[in-house]
Amino acid sequence: MIKVGIVGGAGYTGGELIRILLNHPQVTISFIHSNSNAGNPLYKVHADLLGETDLLFTGVLSNDIDVLFLCMGHGDAAAFLKENHIASTIKIIDLSQDFRLNGSDVLNNRSFVYGLPELNKDEIIHAQNIANPGCFATAIQLGLLPLAKAGVLADIYTTGITGSTGAGQGLSNTSHFSWRANNIEAYKTLAHQHVKEITQSINQLQIDDALSINGEGRGLHFVPWRGDFTRGIYISSIVEIGLPFEEVKHLYQSFYADSAFTTVSDKMINLKQVVNTNKCLIHLEKQGNKLVVHSAIDNLLKGASGQAVQNMNLLFGLNEKAGLKLKASYF
Repeated sequence: MIKVGIVGGAGYTGGELIRILLNHPQVTISFIHSNSNAGNPLYKVHADLLGETDLLFTGVLSNDIDVLFLCMGHGDAAAFLKENHIASTIKIIDLSQDFRLNGSDVLNNRSFVYGLPELNKDEIIHAQNIANPGCFATAIQLGLLPLAKAGVLADIYTTGITGSTGAGQGLSNTSHFSWRANNIEAYKTLAHQHVKEITQSINQLQIDDALSINGEGRGLHFVPWRGDFTRGIYISSIVEIGLPFEEVKHLYQSFYADSAFTTVSDKMINLKQVVNTNKCLIHLEKQGNKLVVHSAIDNLLKGASGQAVQNMNLLFGLNEKAGLKLKASYF
C-alpha cells in the first residue's frame, strides 16, 4: 500500500483528494495536516465524509510516508518546503503553481516535472516530484496539444468559463451565491496566470515556431469568465488552420489514442458529461479556415485533485485509472 500524507486538507482540492484516496484500492492515508483544524474529525470541515472515515486532522507532520500532496495556496507550497524537512525519499505532488514554470521548478535539490500526463507521461513515470497543472491550463492545453505537435499554431483566441469552486474556499465578493446566481463576468482579461504554463507546453512540442510567452506577438489570447455554477470548465479556442477537417480530426484521434481520460467526441460536448469525473472531452468544428476546439473538464478533478492522483498512479507504476473510475453527475 502507498502511504499518503496531505498538507492543506481543509480546502476544496484537499477535500476532493481525500474523497478519491479513501476509495483508492492501493492507498492508505497516513495523515491530513491542517493547523487550523488539528484534532477535528474530517467531517467537521467536509460534511459529506460523516460516516465515511474516523480520521482526524493533525498539526503534526510525519516522514513515514511514500508521497506527500501539497494542497496549498500559490506561494505557500514553496514556503512550506523551505520551512519543513521532508525526507528526500518522499515523492511530492504539488497542486499550486509554484513549480510549474521553467526556472522555478527546482527547490532544495528537488526538481519538479510538469504533471500533464497527456504531454509528459514518460517523464512523470520516472519523476520524484510533480508540479500539477492548473485547471484552466489543463482544459486549454488538452484542446491545443495535437495542433502544437503538428506545428500549426500561431494566434489562438480562447474563452473559458469556470465554476465558483475555481476561486477556492475563501469567501470573496464574487464567490457569494447572491453574486454568482444568474450572473457571469469576465476577469483577468488577456492576463490570466495560466497563460505562461500553457504557452510553455505548446512550445515544448512546437519548438521550431515558438509562441510568445509574455503576451506580446503571436500567442494565446485568453478571456476567462466566472460562471453561474459550482464546478466545471468549458473552453472554446479559435485558431486559423489550412488543413482539411478530416486531417485535423485524425491529428486529435492519433494524439489521444492511448489517453486514459481524454476523448475526442464527434458530437457537441457539455459540462454535465465531465463533472465529477477525471475526463476531458474535446469536440472540433471548422468553418472555412477557422477551427474551433471545445474542451471540458471538472476543475477540481482533472483540473486539480483527480489529475494529482493520476500522476501518483504513474509515479508508483499503478494502473493510470486506479481510484478514478468516477461517475458523472449527469442528472
